Amino acid sequence: MDIVGVDFTSAPRRAKPITVAHGVLDGALLRIERIDAHPGWESYEAWLAQPGAWIGGFDFPFGLSRELVEHLGWPLEWAALVRHCAALPRARLRDTFKAFCNARPVGNKFAHRATDRPAGSSPSMKWVNPPVAYMFHEGTQRLLNAGVTVHGLHAGDPRRIALEAYPGLVARMVTRASYKSDERARQTAERRAARTAIVAALEQGTHPLGVTLRMKKALRLRLLDDGSADLLDAVLCAVAGAWAAQRPNFGLPGVIDQVEGWTAGAAHDGLTG
Repeated sequence: MDIVGVDFTSAPRRAKPITVAHGVLDGALLRIERIDAHPGWESYEAWLAQPGAWIGGFDFPFGLSRELVEHLGWPLEWAALVRHCAALPRARLRDTFKAFCNARPVGNKFAHRATDRPAGSSPSMKWVNPPVAYMFHEGTQRLLNAGVTVHGLHAGDPRRIALEAYPGLVARMVTRASYKSDERARQTAERRAARTAIVAALEQGTHPLGVTLRMKKALRLRLLDDGSADLLDAVLCAVAGAWAAQRPNFGLPGVIDQVEGWTAGAAHDGLTG
């Protein structure tokens, strides 16, 4: 079974491309065969639209808080919501979310999805540090345009199945230590050691998702040396996808909010998956 993991950015460029890990799952063993970089939308969209068969973990939020969407009077069906947001310029999206937050009391500015707490993720309406609202804006429209199945939210090509993933969720199952930074001055030996611990746990299968990772030594070294951890994050998303691929309903809740979505591997009903 082919597995992909996508470390996403809302502004792909040569210095910060969209990074896609490609692997093959055999039982609980995931072999990462290569990691590709897409420095612009054209190559990423071309890959995403290719026919094939895969299950993928994508590192961006697939939905928005129902509280937010209902307050704004936006569509309550996923594809319609995605099209509505895609038609808004990024600045309009940001200003709309800022106005929502400004009208709320301190300590309760953002509207959260149900999956945010168990996933440990930022609210998907957040436009800075990190700008996940822009990732939602850019990522979901391309999934929809490519015709893939967004499990639980949108029926497309049944051979290409996209799941929301969060590499930080998988990494924290191994260590709470910081393992990455986009600032070269903060790409320290301590963060490299954290990446080493994460990779070792994945290779041994000694983490709650139970997927055992294999890759060539040269690729492993690239993961350890990449201080931004874009490569490792793509692999972590692939691990989440591999875990989901082994479970009924991909380990997601039986009913998924059509506005909010759910993060693969995040606990629900007291259980992981």
